[in-house]
Amino acid sequence: MMFRRGFILFLPRLIGLLVVACCSMSIVYMLACTPKGDSQQLSLPRVHSPTVKEGYEAILQEREEQHRNYIISLKKQIAQLKAELQGRTEQLKNMQNQYPDSLDIQLDHSKPEKAQANLLAFLRSQVDKAEVHSGVKLSTEYAAVPFESFTLQKVYQLETGLTRHPEEKPVRKDKRDELMEVIELAVGSLNKPDGVSNAKPRVYTASDFVEGIYRTEKNKGTLYELTFKGDAKHQFKKIVLFRPFGPVMKVKNENVNMADTLINVIVPLAKRASKFRQFMQNFREMGIQQDGRIHLTVVYFGKEQMNEVKSILENTSKSANFKNFTFIQLNEEFSRGKGLDVGARFWKGNNVVLFFCDVDIYFTAEFLNSCRLNTQPGKKVFYPVLFSQYNPSIIYGHHDSIPSLEQQLIIKKETGFWRDFGFGMTCQYRSDFINIGGFDLDIKGWGGEDVHLYRKYLHSNLMVIRTPVRGLFHLWHEKQCLDELTPEQYKMCMQSKAMNEASHGQLGMLVFKQEIETHLHRQKLSSKKT
Repeated sequence: MMFRRGFILFLPRLIGLLVVACCSMSIVYMLACTPKGDSQQLSLPRVHSPTVKEGYEAILQEREEQHRNYIISLKKQIAQLKAELQGRTEQLKNMQNQYPDSLDIQLDHSKPEKAQANLLAFLRSQVDKAEVHSGVKLSTEYAAVPFESFTLQKVYQLETGLTRHPEEKPVRKDKRDELMEVIELAVGSLNKPDGVSNAKPRVYTASDFVEGIYRTEKNKGTLYELTFKGDAKHQFKKIVLFRPFGPVMKVKNENVNMADTLINVIVPLAKRASKFRQFMQNFREMGIQQDGRIHLTVVYFGKEQMNEVKSILENTSKSANFKNFTFIQLNEEFSRGKGLDVGARFWKGNNVVLFFCDVDIYFTAEFLNSCRLNTQPGKKVFYPVLFSQYNPSIIYGHHDSIPSLEQQLIIKKETGFWRDFGFGMTCQYRSDFINIGGFDLDIKGWGGEDVHLYRKYLHSNLMVIRTPVRGLFHLWHEKQCLDELTPEQYKMCMQSKAMNEASHGQLGMLVFKQEIETHLHRQKLSSKKT
C-alpha cells in the first residue's frame, strides 16, 4: 500500500523529468542539423519570453521553415545538374551517331567527368580530320574549299549573291562577333608569357592585326589563320586557330621571318609592248621601291616588238638601279604554259617563291607579302582569287573623265568581280613546282594549262590556299571574238565578253538606254507645260 502511494507521488516528477529530457534532446537535434553558413542565431527562451512551450514551438516552426527552403534549393540545383548532364549526353549521342567509327565515345551516365573527357577528345580529333596540318587529295578543281579573307574593318568574300558585296563590313552580328572573338583570342595568345625569355614581352593589340583568312569545312569546323606585325620590318607573327563546332583551339603559334624571302615574278609575253610598259610602272613602284625582295623573269615569244620590250626593261633597270631580272627569248609560237615552265626551270639559285603573272595584272606590295605568307615548301601553295576590273568606259561613262588607274582599283560591286573561275595567278615554291611535274607542255596557246596545274596540286598532299585578295587586280582589256569561231563558240565568247564589260545593273542601263532617254524627255516636256 505504501509502495503504491510512493509511486503515485513520484510519477509527476518522473513525467516532468521526461518532458525536460525530450525538450533538451530536441534542442540538441535542431542545433546539430543547422546547415553550415547559416548566419541566423537562435536563442533559447528567456525569462521574460512567453511560456517555455510556446518558445520551443516557435523555434521548431522557424527551423522547419528554414529546412524546407534549404531542401527546395537543393532540389533546384539537382534539377539543373541533371538537365546539363542530359544536354551533354544528347550531344555526345548525336556525335556518336554521326561518326560511329571515328572515335569510341562511351556514354556513361554515372560518370559525367568521363563523358566530358570523351567529348574533348572527339573535338581534338576534328582538328586531325580537318585540313589544318596538311592537305588532302581532292578529285576536281571545284572540290577545294576556298578561304575568305578579312581585316579589322572589312571581309572579302567569294559568295556574294544578290544581297552581299565582294568587299563589305561584316554586317551580320554572328559573323562580326565570330571574327572579333578570334582576333581577341589570338591577341591574348600572343600576350601570354612563354616562360623562356627574361626580356620584357611586347604587348600586342588588335591594331597589330594585318589580315586573316578563314574557311569552314561543314563537317569539321572553321580554320582561322591570322597574321600580326612582328618585332621588326618584314617579320610577322602567325596564329592558327580552329573551331571544331565548339571552343576555339590554338593549333600553332610561330614566328615568321620573311626578310630574306625572294619572289621570282615570271611573265610570259608576246608583243603587247604598251601593256608591258604599264606593267613595269606597277612593278617598279610596288616590287622594286616598296618591297625590294623581288626578281623579274620575262619569257618572250618571237621577235616582233621584242626590242621595244627589252628597251622598257633596260630603262627601268637603269632608272631604278634594278639588276634582278632575266630576259629569255624563244623563237616559237606563244604558249603561256611553256613560258612559265621555262622561266621556273631557268632559275639556278636557292629555292625561291614563284609568282606566275600576266602582263595585264596589277599587284600591291601587300599582295607580295600575302604570296610569301601563304606558301611553304612541301606544305602549301597559294591560289589567290583576283578582282577583275569592268570596262572603265562603261563604269565612268557618265563622268567628265575616266579616273587614273590607281583610283579605279576599288573593290566594289559596280567596279568588278572576284574572278573565281581563274587559276592562272599563283604562288608556290620552285621545289613544289618541279616535284609536281610542272605544266603540261602539250597545251598550246592561252588557257587550260593553269587548270591542269591546279588539279595536280589538288591531287597531291599539299594544302591549296584559295582566297580572294585585296591587292591583286586583273585590268580590263577588250576581248576579241574571232570570226573563225563556230556559232556556239562565238556565242560563248560574247557571253564572256559581256560578263567582263560591266555589272548586271550597268548592262541593264545600256539595254534600256533608249527607254530611259524617252522617259526623261517626257518628264522634261511635262515640266515645261506646268
